[in-house]
Amino acid sequence: MKELRENVYWVGATDWKVRYFHGYELSTHRGSTYNSYLIKDEKTVLIDTVWEPLTDRFLENLSEVVDISKIDYVVMNHMEPDHSGALPTIMEYIPNATIIVSKKGVETIKGHYHKDWNLKVVSQGDKINIGKHDLTFIEAQMLHWPDSMFTYLSGENILFSNDAFGQHFASSEIFNDLVDETEVYQESLKYYANILTPFSKFVTKKIDQLKELNLPVEMIAPSHGIIWRKEPMQIVEKYYEWAQGKSEKSAVIIYNSMWGATHKMAEFIAKGLGEAGVEYKIFNTGTADRNDILAEVFKAKGVLLGSSTVNNGLLTSLMPLIEDLMGLKFINKVGAAFGSYGWSGESPKLLSDYLAKAKVEVIQEGLKAKYMPDDEELEQCIKFGKSFGEALLAKF
Repeated sequence: MKELRENVYWVGATDWKVRYFHGYELSTHRGSTYNSYLIKDEKTVLIDTVWEPLTDRFLENLSEVVDISKIDYVVMNHMEPDHSGALPTIMEYIPNATIIVSKKGVETIKGHYHKDWNLKVVSQGDKINIGKHDLTFIEAQMLHWPDSMFTYLSGENILFSNDAFGQHFASSEIFNDLVDETEVYQESLKYYANILTPFSKFVTKKIDQLKELNLPVEMIAPSHGIIWRKEPMQIVEKYYEWAQGKSEKSAVIIYNSMWGATHKMAEFIAKGLGEAGVEYKIFNTGTADRNDILAEVFKAKGVLLGSSTVNNGLLTSLMPLIEDLMGLKFINKVGAAFGSYGWSGESPKLLSDYLAKAKVEVIQEGLKAKYMPDDEELEQCIKFGKSFGEALLAKF
């Protein structure tokens, strides 16, 4: 239990050891938190819960500040199990309490738990008075689920934003001014890139609506990671910037190689990028973390994919990343492909086609080398990288 403001408490759970999220789809190198909040007023309000395996710790934190049976409202800003997993246990203590959900939340809460709880549906701008304070509800569809919403606490001016503005980051402290903000921003960008990118148009729209409401925001309390207490709107402005798809003057080379030929091509293509004045990073999909790669792709303007040709196709470690490129719908990217082969050589064409399917503008024909590239072919790799870099810079 930790206090945000007088009679407003963090009662969630910190998971230092978690290293994967959404099954095994998202890496969480720095652990995570499951943030739940309690407001004590004339009415006692619980905002979100925690993942089911952490229920016991959650109950301990709650019990430090309240008799659980006295909770009047449970606000469920979003029903994904990392936020709602402890709800069935909590409702055993408070079977007559009211659960507040969005319109879409009715479907998701029943779909997850199949219980006949007392639900109150709220829409954009609806308010509930809890004594000295009001709760105002702000619809946030597709940030990042159809049922998502924010809850605003008047007087204390706290925005409880659920998945928006959060990050997977475990810490002994809960406020942004008490932790390493460089790490927090790294994790915030990774979270946005890997989860919220497909919904960027909704992010922009929602931020515009939030600003139109003209609510004073002194604290943003998301459902994962730290709470934005110092200059809280800084993360909102970052989201707005990220949603525009603005890129750095850089490129990411992503490849895998059977016997080193494609690896050598990648290094010499990188040399050409450097000659063009383009910063770059190189990742081997066999050894690098996929979500870390995607965070770098999110930042960069250029994407270069490379693979040896195997069974008339690609090395399989590239395929999950390619699926993510197509699903995440990155915008304003340019790309090209390369690869080595022994007898058929389809990989550059296949990779170029995948880039196009991912809405990455393919700005030059793919490059391939048979067997181990010789000096002349390596010189072609340098020229390939340099021409790509020059074309990339021309886009700015």
